[in-house]
Amino acid sequence: MIQTTAQQDEIVMAEALGEAEAAARDGEVPVGAIAWLHGKIVGRGRNRGIVLHDPTAHAEIQALRAAAWCVGNYRLPGLTLYATLEPCAMCAGALLQARAARLVYGAHDPKAGAVESRFRLLSDPRLNHRVEIISGVLAEKSQNLLRQFFEERR
Repeated sequence: MIQTTAQQDEIVMAEALGEAEAAARDGEVPVGAIAWLHGKIVGRGRNRGIVLHDPTAHAEIQALRAAAWCVGNYRLPGLTLYATLEPCAMCAGALLQARAARLVYGAHDPKAGAVESRFRLLSDPRLNHRVEIISGVLAEKSQNLLRQFFEERR
């Protein structure tokens, strides 16, 4: 059976949700990311800022670093990044620097989202690269995981 792009997006996003769940078990904000290139996972990431004492250790950055290491290049043309939450400005900037082709994300981030909610960095015509954006993939599961995490801390 041949999968559609939408089916593939849901399957890979489920992997990103697994990374988000692992982040929550570590006491981190549950955000996960998967770097997908040429039909396979080339990088995984989850929020690790608390554990690593690193403000740049967002899930997306972790996945992009792993992908760049795997490929042997900081440029990642053709890459799709799957993230459970809309990326912030730092992570959106990293996608632009990597020359990623696509971003597939789950939940919108009305407070810090830099893709569609607060800013539109990946589609800004003033920049020399654009990233295709697909949003809302398994968004409810992503939102529920975040909601549960923060409710437990209140």
